[in-house]
Order: sequence, then structure tokens, then C-alpha cells
Amino acid sequence: MLILSVLAIIWLITGISWRLYEFRDTDPDRGATIKGIDKFGDQFTQTIYLDQGWSAADSLWFYNTTQGSNLLPYSFFLVLEQSGSPALFRSDENIDRYGYLPQRPTISNPDGLPVGMVRDEYQGKAFMGFTCAACHTTQINYAGTGIRIDGGPANSDMETFMIDLAAALYATLETPEKLDRFVTNVLKQGHYENANDVLADLKKYAQRIKTYTIINTPRDTKRPLTRYGYARLDAFGRIYNRVLEHIMSAQQLRELLTEILSPVELAEVMTDMESVLSSSDRDHIIERTQAYLTDKQIIKLRNKIYNPADAPVSYPFLWDIPQHDYIQWNGRVDNSGIGPMARNAGQVIGVFGTLDWQEKDGFTLSSVLGGQGFGSKHIDFQSSIDIRNLRRVEKQLRKLTSPLWPEHILPKLDKSRLTRGAELFVQYCASCHGQINRTDPDRRIVAKMISVSSIGTDSKMAANSIEFTGYSGILKNQYVSVSTGNILLQSQAPAVALLTSATRNVVTTPDRDKWFIQRWIERSLDFAYTFFDNVVQSSLKRGNYTPDTTAKPFASITAYKARPLNGIWATAPYLHNGSVPTLYDLLLPKRLANDPVEGEYRPDEFMVGSREFDAEKVGLKSAGYDGFLFRTSIWGNNNNGHEYASGRSPQPDGALLSALTKEQRLDLLEYLKSL
Repeated sequence: MLILSVLAIIWLITGISWRLYEFRDTDPDRGATIKGIDKFGDQFTQTIYLDQGWSAADSLWFYNTTQGSNLLPYSFFLVLEQSGSPALFRSDENIDRYGYLPQRPTISNPDGLPVGMVRDEYQGKAFMGFTCAACHTTQINYAGTGIRIDGGPANSDMETFMIDLAAALYATLETPEKLDRFVTNVLKQGHYENANDVLADLKKYAQRIKTYTIINTPRDTKRPLTRYGYARLDAFGRIYNRVLEHIMSAQQLRELLTEILSPVELAEVMTDMESVLSSSDRDHIIERTQAYLTDKQIIKLRNKIYNPADAPVSYPFLWDIPQHDYIQWNGRVDNSGIGPMARNAGQVIGVFGTLDWQEKDGFTLSSVLGGQGFGSKHIDFQSSIDIRNLRRVEKQLRKLTSPLWPEHILPKLDKSRLTRGAELFVQYCASCHGQINRTDPDRRIVAKMISVSSIGTDSKMAANSIEFTGYSGILKNQYVSVSTGNILLQSQAPAVALLTSATRNVVTTPDRDKWFIQRWIERSLDFAYTFFDNVVQSSLKRGNYTPDTTAKPFASITAYKARPLNGIWATAPYLHNGSVPTLYDLLLPKRLANDPVEGEYRPDEFMVGSREFDAEKVGLKSAGYDGFLFRTSIWGNNNNGHEYASGRSPQPDGALLSALTKEQRLDLLEYLKSL
């Protein structure tokens, strides 16, 4: 008993000491660039934070805590030059061009990486990777003041960032002067012993990142391509594709190559590839295969294996996320029990967690807990994903609160309009968007789901969620539990089911680079803490939607979720796909073919990318600069639906309210600012 007490005291002291060390970075400006001019000429002379329940140390911990993302070697990112210039790719000017937020060096970020980009270590190697903060931290500028908002939707363009990163790596390979400088500067960082190793990894990561961009490129010969631009990402499409890449089996790959290659091509390719396909080491099997294929053959293989990631959505804002019962725009993820563990693991799969998934003989405790049973084979789901830190990030988010409209910076609220707007909110909005106390630790958010057919907004994201399929590879013949029972993963299976199986197994696989007993004690504690500390329990979704059935086990996710609107003023652009630039525009109707030309309508085209805040319409500047042109005529970008204030969308009870006048729209808008 005495020994246990001593161990408990040591554990407690160690935990407290470690927490004090991790939260030691208390830079009062949270590392933010204090002043500057961004890519579109928006100027700010000071940067401030609003009261969201986090201290400076809390914010910096969130920005800089590793989660297991390994995009490319850390020393590569530090010294890589831009494709057409000797300027560093990671320079503040270039980072700002993609909409990410530059940072000054601080204790927890000594190299001054942008918000949400960190140094991560896996199996003795250092990598640059992402954290949640890269996609869920924003800044808006108003009258010379930059307002940083933790948990807000990023105004970043990850699609272009990745394309340009691949171009920079290839330019380094193809330009002797760049290559010499690159190798010399990488060796100075001390992570490589010789130039040959640097060159080998440069070739590997150039191909890997370029392949990633090709895999996820929207493709459709019948209609214009859906580009992302700023403030959007098809995260699920990209997560699905990473899973499909890493579960591919040698047998299925052989079959696919037989389908896409002529007999002559197949004979040529298989002569060189046989050693890859017959190897017991199947990690990165598709990547290794591509070295033997032509560009045209690679495209054919891509079209067979992957789905186009062509349904970009706005980055969700993170306040109140731990209090939600269902997560994501279409309520796809159950947030009860250990749900947050799997949800966050899926996120890191999408942002370049190293996935060393291998098929092995026998079974292990991890594979049994992951639902693989006691068969003669099992899949080892070893990865770089840091479950412990993901759990801690989830706990940290409980303290985060939505930002209040800062009247000391933005125009003061009109109390008369606000009062009238509150009455309109009850009539037009409250049946779907419930209100909560933003600081109540016991707050709960029950999903209010609205079917796509009812709300009328663009259906592409919801449709992709259930229509995308993929080859099950090493997961073939396993079972996945869904709300209506178990699904057998046959040769091809729903991508959503494959992701569910993968994330479940990732979280049951402890860190291999730790001592056996330590790894299982830590993972057991993570499970217990997540399960027992999670106040959210499994519950039924509310609203008007099609429930899951045995015939259609994922029918309920052909819907979009309405959530409380606290802090909505800071989350432009609007609708799930970011197709409406301001809140005022959201209160307007979509112009239809038979509508008169005169009148106010939602814009069919507008610019995105600026951080300059439009306090009058409540959104970001959407005209008058050379940003990304958002065209709502493209499938996936449609701005129709959710026209309650315009008298075109019926309320959940079927009532069709009259269209608001302009004065009423301004009253309602004033109230929305105050939430």
C-alpha cells in the first residue's frame, strides 16, 4: 500500500511538472506578428486577442502541440526555396500568401513556424507537420487592428500550398544551384549524415507530395472543376483517399493493373514490379509501384483507386465542439464515449500522419480490441498519430468560448435594432439554431439535422459522404459496426466504413517506440479518461432527416447540421461550402431565372482571401482586390437554399414566413452580431 501511495505521488508530481513545462510559453502577444501588410494590401498596426477563455499559454500550447503529422523532413521545410525564387518557401510573405498566419519565434516555437505548423518526431526523425490550429485559427483586420480568433475558421488555401510545395521540391531537384544550396543547408541542420541520404529523401518526398496533389485533384469531364480557394478544404475526401492508399493489398493492386494496362504494358511493368508486389513489406505499396509506371498509367491507376476530393467545405469553428453530440457539417461523427479519439485520429490521417500499416501473421491484443478477431492474420495499424496529445487537445477545447463582438474595436451595437432583431430571430431562426450560455461548463449541443432536400443547399458534400467507395485491400472480410448493425467489408466498400475501421484500429494500437508496459498503461489511461470524462452520451439526432436503415445504413448523413450561432459574426464565409460571403447576403434570396433583375440577391461571384472585415454586412471583404474568384455556378459551390429570411424556405413545421424587409434584415443582422 505504501509503495502504491509513493508511486501515485511520483506520478502526480511528474504530471504537474510536465504541465508547467509545456505551458511555460507565456508570450503576451502569443507569438503573433504585431503589424504588417498582408497579401492583398490589408494593413494592421496592432494585433489583439479577444477573451475566449484561453490564456496566452493556452493558445501557444494549442498552436505548437504535436499530433503526429509528418508532411516532410523538418530540415527540408526550414531551408526549402520557392520554385521560382531563392526566397525561402517558409518566409512570412509566402506563408501569408496561402492565408496561414506567420508567427515570431517563442519558447515553444523557436523557429518561428506559422500557426499550426510544428516540429514532430517519429521513430527518431524530425518532421514538419500540422496541428488543429492551422485550420482552426483565424485573423480578421479592421481599421488597422488585427483580431486573432482561436478556434475560428482559417482563411487558408491548403490546396495551392501543397501544389506549390511539390513544385518547390521538384524545382530543387531540377536546378543545380538550388540543389547545391539545399543539400548544404540541410546538412547544416544536423539531421542527415551525407548528401546521398538528403537526395534520396528529396526525391521521395517530392514524388509523395506531388502524388498527393494529383490524387485529390477534382476531375470531371462533364462540368467545371471545383477548386477550393481560400477558407475551404475537402477534408473528408482527402482523408478517405489517404485510407484507400494505405490499405491497398498486393492482390488487389495486381488485379487493378491487369484492368488498366495492355498485355504488353503489364508484362513490362510486372517484370520490374514483381519484387514490390511479392514483398512482405507492403508499406507505401502504391507509392513504390509508381516508380515503374508512366504518368499516363499513374493517372489511370488514380482514377481506379481514389475518389475526387471535390466537395470543399468551410473549416468548422471549434468552440463548443466537445459539447456537441454529433460532429461535422453532416453530423457524420458520434461524439460520445471514445468518439473524440477516433474523430481526431481521422483528422491526423488526413494531415499526413505516417501510416505504417502492415498485414502480419496471428493476432495481437491491439487487433482484437480493434475488432479484427482471432484469425490467422491481422493488420498492424502502427502510425505516428499521437493519441495522447489529441485527447489533451480535446480537453483544452472545453475551455474555449466563442468570441463576443468587440465594441471597443468594431462599431458599437445598435440596441434598438438588436431588440427588434431578437424577436425576428425567435420567429425565423430559433427553431433550428438553439441558444446556449457560451461560458456554461455544463452546456450541451444536440444536433438539429435538416435533410438536404429540405434545406436546399448544395448537396455535393453530403452525397460524397455516402456515395464514395473504395477497395478494401487489407481490410477485406472485416466487419464494421454501424448504427443499424455490422457491415462486412467486401472487395469494394463504402469509404466511410473503411475510415471507421481504420480509425478504430489506430486508436487501439499503442505507440511502438515506448516500453511495452508503458505503452499499454498510457493507452489504457487514454481510453479510460476519454470514456469516463466525456460528458456526451450516445443519443438520437433531432430534426428532419432520413434515418439510417439496414438497406441504407448511412442515410442520416444526407443532411446538414444547424448549431447555435454564438460567435457566428467571426466565421465568414457562410453556408457549409462557404458560398455566401456575408451574413447580410445570407439573409437575401438566391436569384433565380424568373426573378426580376432589380432587387437584392446573394452574389453569384465574389472574391475570397482578404482578411479585411466588413462590419456593415458582417463578413470579409469580397470585392475590389485580386483574390480567388468564387463562382457559385459550379456544382459544389452552389449558394442556393437556407432562404428562410427571404420567404422561400419553409420552417421545420412547414410554415412559410414572409420575406424580411431591408430594415428587418438589418435588425436581425444586428442581433446576430451580438451572439
